[in-house]
Amino acid sequence: MPTTPDRPGGGPAGPEDEFEAAEAAHHAARETVAVGRERRTEAIDPNQETRPVTVRAPAEDRAQRETVPVDAAVRAQRETVKVPGQRRPPDRAGRAGRAPLVVAAGFATVWAALLSYLPVAAVVGLARTLEGAGGLRGAASAGLAGWLLGHGVPIGTSIGPLGLSPLLLTLLVVWRLNRAGLHVTRAIGARRSGSLRAALLVAGTVGLWYALLGTLAARVVNGPGTEVSTSRAAFGFFCLGVLGALFGSLRSTESLGLVARRIPRALRHGLRTGVVAALLILAAGAVCTGLSIAIGGGQAAEMIAAYRTGVAGQAGITLLSLAYGANAVVWAAAFLLGPGFALGTGSAISLTEVTVGPLPTLPLLAGLPDGPAGAAGAALLAVPVLVGMVAGALMTRRLMRPRPARPGEPPAPARPPSWWLVLGAAALAGPTAGLVLGVLAAASGGSLGDGRLSAIGPVAWQVGLVATAVVTVSASIGAAAARAFRAPTG
Repeated sequence: MPTTPDRPGGGPAGPEDEFEAAEAAHHAARETVAVGRERRTEAIDPNQETRPVTVRAPAEDRAQRETVPVDAAVRAQRETVKVPGQRRPPDRAGRAGRAPLVVAAGFATVWAALLSYLPVAAVVGLARTLEGAGGLRGAASAGLAGWLLGHGVPIGTSIGPLGLSPLLLTLLVVWRLNRAGLHVTRAIGARRSGSLRAALLVAGTVGLWYALLGTLAARVVNGPGTEVSTSRAAFGFFCLGVLGALFGSLRSTESLGLVARRIPRALRHGLRTGVVAALLILAAGAVCTGLSIAIGGGQAAEMIAAYRTGVAGQAGITLLSLAYGANAVVWAAAFLLGPGFALGTGSAISLTEVTVGPLPTLPLLAGLPDGPAGAAGAALLAVPVLVGMVAGALMTRRLMRPRPARPGEPPAPARPPSWWLVLGAAALAGPTAGLVLGVLAAASGGSLGDGRLSAIGPVAWQVGLVATAVVTVSASIGAAAARAFRAPTG
């Protein structure tokens, strides 16, 4: 009968002990050790002493670890290392999707020209149809002549040169060129680049394309009944194209702010205040024009009815008056400043003198004064002075605002600007306003033939000189008063 091994403590071994011994002998031959995701088998000596090993789960191990709170001051004193961001590869797809400058400028310039030409062609075509001189070709040619006139290009006719440009059409042209410069800048991928070079390049390319369109238009219009200078058309279109597109490209590239920061502070605020004063004087002229036409509304209605052209003809006359409405605003500003304007040779319309001859029956001329203004009318001369004082006070108020603080710095307290800055900027505002109003006065005048209406509009140098003197004195007074009596604004 076989014998069973005894227990370590003595005594015979039972069935449970035999089962445990068999199982131990079975697993003692091999032991599996896991390393990472691979397993390896090692031979184990049966006589080797084994010890139990306790393996904790990761979550249980982390839960039993001792935690040490770290103070915020300790974290602030730790040395930090800035890791550079990963460099992105160049956007080849974005560069490949950019349009060439010449192509983008060509499409944008042609589109801007069409949008400013089609309204003129429609109005002229309607007028020709009412006169019984219909025809698509004739309407297109006449509309092209009117479009050239809106760019300041005189048209030679049998009665003399027509050089009175409708400034409302000119404003439409400048606006469309501004949009063209903005669209071209986006198309070539220079938006928000801050590149002044890109803005100048866009403006120059648009100007060249526009000069080409002006040359072609002058050649088409130039014929037996009309005469147009091709070189003057090319030069005028180039200048207008560059100036119009430059403002849009500067806005799109956001380089206008960079240019402004490089200008001395007094000059920058002086230029801005002068432009504001000029715009306020023009706004006063617009109010004066509107009130004059409203007072003479009955006479304007009689002028429209005298044409006997029906509703469509009266609409055409109204549109023609609106096209020259911007000219009337500039003339009214010259009237408020003192020099006044002329409506033909030997005529003068100012606060102290009103001398006119036979005039075209246009509703726009219904608001002309009947005679010299009296003592009450002379008070209108105070309007530009008050406007200049308001512009100077606004400049000082703007200078008193605290400069925006840099990130991480406390806001700087508001300090009053120096007297040198205030008076220097106000003195520079006068010539700026005079230059703006003088250029507009020159653009608003012209001729309607070789006859008595060969001189229409204000004298540009007189308007510019008077505006310079008035705005310089009034802006200085307003700026100094705001500096002396108003507290800084936060």
